[in-house]
Amino acid sequence: MNVFNKVAFQSLKKNRIRTLVTILGVALSAALITAVAAFIISLQNYMINGAIAKSGNWHAAFSDVNNRFIQEQQSDNRVTNVASFENIGYAMLDGGKNPDKPYLFIAGFYTQTADTLPVNLLSGRFPANGNEIIVPAHVASNAGVKISTEDILTLSIGSRQVDGDTLCQLDPYRADNEMLTTTIEKSYRVVGIYQRPAYEEQSAPGYTAITLADTPDSSGSFSTFVTLKEPITVHSYIKSLSSDYAYSLNDNVLRFMGVSNDKIFNMLLFSIGSILIALVIAGSMFLIYNSFNISLNERTHQFGILMSVGATEKQLRNSVLFEGLCIGTVGIPLGILIGIPGIALVLSLAAKNFENVLYDNVPLTLKVSFPALIIAAIISLITILVSAGIPARKAARTPVMECIRQTNELKVESKVIKTSRFADRFYGLEEHLAIKNFKRNRQRYRSIILSLTLSVVLFVSTNTFVTYLKQTAEQARVVTDYDVGFGTQDMNESEMLTLYNKLKTVDSITSSSYQAVMEYICVIPVNVLTTDYKDCSEEDLSNETVNLSAEIHFLDDETYLQTVKHSDLPAEEFTGPDARLIAIAKIDDQSGQAESIQQLRNLFTASSVNVTAVPRANGEQDMKQGKNINITCIEIVAPDTPPYVGIPQKHPYIFQIMAPWSLKETILPADTPVNIKVKGLTFLSKDPSKSTQQMQKIIDGAGLTSDYMLVNTYALLEESRNILFIVNLFTVVFIAMISLIAVANVFNTISTNIKLRRRELAMLRSIGMSDRDFNKMMRFECLLYGIRSLLLGLPLALLLSWMIYKGMEHGGAVIKFAFPWTSILISISGVFFVIFISMLYSTGKIRKENIIDSLRDDMT
Repeated sequence: MNVFNKVAFQSLKKNRIRTLVTILGVALSAALITAVAAFIISLQNYMINGAIAKSGNWHAAFSDVNNRFIQEQQSDNRVTNVASFENIGYAMLDGGKNPDKPYLFIAGFYTQTADTLPVNLLSGRFPANGNEIIVPAHVASNAGVKISTEDILTLSIGSRQVDGDTLCQLDPYRADNEMLTTTIEKSYRVVGIYQRPAYEEQSAPGYTAITLADTPDSSGSFSTFVTLKEPITVHSYIKSLSSDYAYSLNDNVLRFMGVSNDKIFNMLLFSIGSILIALVIAGSMFLIYNSFNISLNERTHQFGILMSVGATEKQLRNSVLFEGLCIGTVGIPLGILIGIPGIALVLSLAAKNFENVLYDNVPLTLKVSFPALIIAAIISLITILVSAGIPARKAARTPVMECIRQTNELKVESKVIKTSRFADRFYGLEEHLAIKNFKRNRQRYRSIILSLTLSVVLFVSTNTFVTYLKQTAEQARVVTDYDVGFGTQDMNESEMLTLYNKLKTVDSITSSSYQAVMEYICVIPVNVLTTDYKDCSEEDLSNETVNLSAEIHFLDDETYLQTVKHSDLPAEEFTGPDARLIAIAKIDDQSGQAESIQQLRNLFTASSVNVTAVPRANGEQDMKQGKNINITCIEIVAPDTPPYVGIPQKHPYIFQIMAPWSLKETILPADTPVNIKVKGLTFLSKDPSKSTQQMQKIIDGAGLTSDYMLVNTYALLEESRNILFIVNLFTVVFIAMISLIAVANVFNTISTNIKLRRRELAMLRSIGMSDRDFNKMMRFECLLYGIRSLLLGLPLALLLSWMIYKGMEHGGAVIKFAFPWTSILISISGVFFVIFISMLYSTGKIRKENIIDSLRDDMT
C-alpha cells in the first residue's frame, strides 16, 4: 500500500460515522440492485416455467420430417432434446361445422413424447395401445361434434394432397384444390378427452387426436420438437437447416426468454428492469457522489500540501478511487447478502397472489443467477467509481494555492449573500446567519435538496398510483352478485340442468342457482302509470293501454323464495299455481346520481298491478298467447343474469318480472315461440379461480356442442386485488430502499457540512452565542432545507400524479382524481423529521467539542 492509499485509509478510519453511513448507502444501493436483478430473473423464470407447462419444453417444431432428420438432430451438439410423434394421417370429421377445419389429425405418440408435449386430460386416461385414442375438447366446442369416452371411431385415414405434394398441419385447409387420399381404415376406442394442445396452430386443418404408436415406422412422416442448449441461437439454428422443412417456433416460451421476434415485448421485458436499476443508480449516485465530494472538501487542504510536494493528478485521483474501492469492498458484498434474503421474503409473500393472477400450477420461487449477481456487483462498483471519480478529478485539477487556502469552495460576493428587505426587517441575527450561510454554500446543499425532492416525488406519485388501483378494484367488487356464471341461449334446458347438477358439486362452491330470461311485451293500463313515466315517455298514451317491453326472469324455486322473503312478503301468497309474481318497475336514472334502487322513481302508481304478459318472438308478439298475471313491485335489485353476448336494449324504465321455475310451463307453455335473452347457471365460490378451472374441465369433458360462456366474474376483482397487493408490496419495498438511500444521503451531507463548519460555529460560540440562539439558527437552517425541497418536490409530485390520473383515465379506468393529501402530509413530516434528526445529531457532537480545539482545527 503506497503512501497515498495509506492517507486515504486513515481518512476513512478517522471519520468513522461518515464512512459507516457511506458503506450503509452503498450496501442499500447494492441490495436494491441485487433485489431488482433477482426479481427480474425470478419473474422471468416463473413466466418461462408457466409457458413450458402450457406449451411444452421445446423451441422449434418441424411438422413433416423423416427418421433421418430426427437422427441428425439427436446427434447435433446444439440440441439437448428431441421429441417426436408419428403423423399417422388425416380423417374426415363427420358432422364438423367448421369449414376451415374439416379433419381429425391422428398423432401417434411415443412413451417419452408426453414428457416434452403436455397432455392435459379433462376426463378418461391416456391411450395404452394403438387401438385407443383421445380427442381434444374443442372438437365439440369448435366443430360442433360430440365425442364421448367409450365411443368407437371408425376412420378412413390418409394424406392431404395438392398436385402430388403432401400437406401437413402447418398448411391451412385449401377447400378448392386439395384432396384426401385415404390409405387405411381403422377403428379406435375413445378413452379420454384432453385440452386443446398449444402446439396445434389456429390455422391447422385438423383437430389433433392422440393415439399410441406401437412400433416406430422408419419410413413414415413425423412431427419433431427440438429443444436447444442455447435458446438464443434458435434463429441461426433454423437458418442452418434446409429450407424444405416447414417449421414453427414455441413463441410462448421464447418470448419470455427474450429471444422471440416480438420486439415490443422484448423491449418491455428489458426496459422495466433497466428503468428500475437506473432509478436505483440515480439515488445511489446522489449519496456516494455527495459523500466523496464532501470528503474531498474536508481534505482540500491536505491535497494542496501533497500537490505542493510533488503529488501528481493521477496519484491523487487514484487515492480517491482507492477510498471508493475500500468502501465498495465492504458495502457491495453486504448489500448482496441483504438483497437476496430480502427479495426471497418478498417473493414468498407475493407467491400466492401470482398464482391467482397467472399460473396456479407453477410456483414463484427465487432464482439466483450468478451472472446477474456479478452484473449487480459491477453496476454497484461502477456507480461508486463514477461517483468518486468526478469529485476526485475536480479536486486534483484545483490550483495548489486554492487548495491550501481553501478558497475554491466559498467565493463570497456581496450580491450573492445579499438578503431581501423582508429578511432585514423581520429576521434576527440567527436567521440572517443561516440565510447567508445557505447562500454562500448553494452547491454544497444542492444534493440535499435534490435527494429530498426525489424521495418526495417517488413517494407521492407511487401512493397516488396505488390509490387509483384501489379505486378500480373497488369498482370491480360491485359488478355482480355471483362469482362464476355460465350462460347460453340455444342449449336444451334438460341438458343445462344435467350440467348444473355436475357443476354445483365442484369444490369450493357455497351456493348455486339457475334461471332463464325471456323477452315479453306487457299490456299495461295507462291509468296505473305514474306522472314521472308519462313525462319522460315518447309513446302514444291516448289509448287505454300501452305496451311495455319487459323481461321475465324464471328463477329456480329456492332463489325465488329467498327473494320473496328478502322483500318481507308472505311466502304463501307468492307460491303455488295461482301465486302472484314479484317485479321491479322503476324509471331509469339517466343522470347516474342514484346510489340505490329506492332512490329511483316508480313506474306504477300502485304496488300491485294486473298485466297481460305476451311472449315476444323475432320482434313480434301473438296477443292470443298472453297470460294475465298479478305482480307486486318490490324495492330490491333482481338477481344478476348469467353472462351473455348482446347489446342491452335502452328504455327509459326498468321492468323485470320474477317467477319461480315451477311456474314456467304455466306461464310459457311448451313450444311457445319466445326470444330467449339468456339462460344459465350462477355460483358463489370460496375459490372462484379454482372452481372455474374445474367447471371448464367438466364442460369440456361433457362435449357440449352449444355455444356458451363460462365467466369468472370474480376474476376482475381477484386479479385487481392480487395485482394491487403485488404493486403495493414491491413499491413499498422499493420506496423504502430509495428513501433509506435518501435519508443516508441527507444525514451524511448535513452531518459532514456541520463538521466542516466547526470553526465557524466555535467562533460564534466564542463571541457569546448562547445555546438557545445556536439552536434557533440551526432550526432555521433546517426550515430552509425543508421548504426549498418541498417547493420543488411537491409541484413535481402533483404534476406526476395528474399525469398518472390522465393516463389511467385515457386507458379506460373510471376513476376520480384524488388529491394526495395523506402522502403529501407524510412527505412533509418525513422531510423535516430527517433534517432535524440529522441536524440534532451533528450539532450535539459539535457542542461536546472544546471551543479552543475547534478554533485551532486546520482541517487536516
